[in-house]
Amino acid sequence: MEQNYPNFEVVVVDDCSEDGTADILKAFTQQYKNLKITTIKPDEKFSHGKKLALTIGIKAAKNELLLLTDADCLPTDKYWLSHMQENFITSCEVVLGYGGYKQEKGLLDKIIRCDTFFIALNYLSFALAGIPYMGVGRNLAYRKSTFFNNKGFASHYMLRSGDDDLFINEVANKKNTLVEYRPGTLIESEQEKSFGAWIWQKIRHSTTAEHYRTGSKYLLWIEPISRLTFYTLFILMLTMPFPLYWVGIGTYLLRTTIQAIVIKMAQNRLAERNLFIYSLLYDIISPFLYAFIGIKKTLSPKWN
Repeated sequence: MEQNYPNFEVVVVDDCSEDGTADILKAFTQQYKNLKITTIKPDEKFSHGKKLALTIGIKAAKNELLLLTDADCLPTDKYWLSHMQENFITSCEVVLGYGGYKQEKGLLDKIIRCDTFFIALNYLSFALAGIPYMGVGRNLAYRKSTFFNNKGFASHYMLRSGDDDLFINEVANKKNTLVEYRPGTLIESEQEKSFGAWIWQKIRHSTTAEHYRTGSKYLLWIEPISRLTFYTLFILMLTMPFPLYWVGIGTYLLRTTIQAIVIKMAQNRLAERNLFIYSLLYDIISPFLYAFIGIKKTLSPKWN
């Protein structure tokens, strides 16, 4: 509500809350005249997900440019709105931002933030290369007309997730999408409090990837397969006699050096602190972690 921008409204969708949200929002309307509230009441005969709430909020918005975030997110700067909207030149319809997590103590913090960083490194880099395939609802902007021209979330409405990544996978392309990662445009969110809760969050998010465009699926498989192939060949070459042994060592050191430079530069731009060494380790363990998540998903009746 205190963003430094001359004319904007904040649309909050109160989606069946039971925690005093309605009273808090009512009090805020006395302080902020540009706050608009839409409310969804519980209905035992009708179940819905986040996509309905978003659709109602977008319909309620009076402006063409939409900037989205979630209830557990907070801009790190009062110029977030201003910087994001600067990207909407004539041809731009979608702006992808970075949504990180507030730094906490402990190993879980490092896992969650490393994973979020690597995912962002993927989708922001592909978008900068002219191949956008997803965004995150924590920090995402697009035109209202783009939403309705695409018929909203109609093609994947019944899925629990996908309000951000599947929608962007459908509408984003080289000509209409820009990336914003200036310091004033970053968003911080609250982390899951347990490893188990985070795993279930990952499983829920993974249900959308199988609905990506075919080309996006291939691109997403290239990186982990190439990484797994590299480490397999490296281990194999360590068992070889000279000079293959030293070729393996040299190749590993070269890749690690290049990777370290890329990671450090990206973390500086995305304001990810105290994560550098953990990121190098996460590069090695993440394929095994994602294999565990895949097995967990397969064995869970909830997701079959």
